Amino acid sequence: MTAPAEPTEVHRAPYDHSGAGMGLERWTLRAGPIEATVITLGATLHTLTAPDRSGTPAQLLLTSNDVGALLGPAKHYGVTVGRYANRISGSRITIDGEDHPLLPTGNGVTLHGGPDSFAHRVWEAEEVPGGVRMHLHSPDGDQGFPGALDVWVDFTLTGRDLSISYRAVTNKPTVLNLTNHAYFNLAGEGRGDVLDHLLTVDADAYTPVDERQIPYGPYEPVAGTPFDFTTARPIGEGIAEGHPQLKLSRGYDHNWVLRERPADGPPARAALLADPGSGRTLEVLTTEPGIQVYTANGFDGAVTGPSGVAYGPYAGVALETQHHPDSPHQPSYPSTELRPGQEFRSTTVLRLGTTG
Repeated sequence: MTAPAEPTEVHRAPYDHSGAGMGLERWTLRAGPIEATVITLGATLHTLTAPDRSGTPAQLLLTSNDVGALLGPAKHYGVTVGRYANRISGSRITIDGEDHPLLPTGNGVTLHGGPDSFAHRVWEAEEVPGGVRMHLHSPDGDQGFPGALDVWVDFTLTGRDLSISYRAVTNKPTVLNLTNHAYFNLAGEGRGDVLDHLLTVDADAYTPVDERQIPYGPYEPVAGTPFDFTTARPIGEGIAEGHPQLKLSRGYDHNWVLRERPADGPPARAALLADPGSGRTLEVLTTEPGIQVYTANGFDGAVTGPSGVAYGPYAGVALETQHHPDSPHQPSYPSTELRPGQEFRSTTVLRLGTTG
């Protein structure tokens, strides 16, 4: 018989390491040996602590305590990404025949919602059972996206499950693609790279990309390629194979097309990450059709974590549940349109565990 989950403690405290008087808050969720903190800047999952196979805890997210870093080189660490996670080509979208130029982020794309994205905003917060609810109002025309948008993100901890649930409404037709951008190192923040972590992805296809990281159309099977994680394999094994797609980005920065899941059903497994050394595991379940795996290929030591270690390539791995990149320009991909009267809903669960 499974023991009942320990009740979740929720604590709220000021958080402002910038000296700029931003009025930030840190919310701490604790259930037994699992602890998560969320800050109101960017609705950011800031830390996540869990025990190894012997019960020794470690903080598992790449992070910074410096607000200046969180607004600069660490601006995507753990944040709620919006309005549109990943890339939109040409920095423009067309809805109902009307063209909407978007603010560009460089390289001919709009990445992660634009240069002044949700990651830079201070969200409102309130306690909910077992966690915290973040809310943001994004005005019509924000970064070029049409429609006034209201977004709510609930972070709730139940036992070893951290759930991230999204909800949004708009007053004009728009596009929306939300994710969380946490970087994980199951050995512990600052404790080496993740190349020996074992990764399983429940996907038989992925979306190959051009030099701008834009998918160039049809899905491609993973079978016989370094993108085949249908059974567990070390992350670094594929990176070393010299596949043209991996040379392009110096590692993984690609979207996997998850196996079909029931419409409006509960979150289904997307990926399993395991660290053989510590025994820690992270199971990712989601209602989304895709997951972006990014192995921090471009990290150059610009961010130093609380451990005192500067983050270099492969210091962590992001597992970003999402709709597919550039979906507004790919009619065959699942739609990211949101219209008045509709309610966007999405849930991702981060399930922590250990192996013997």
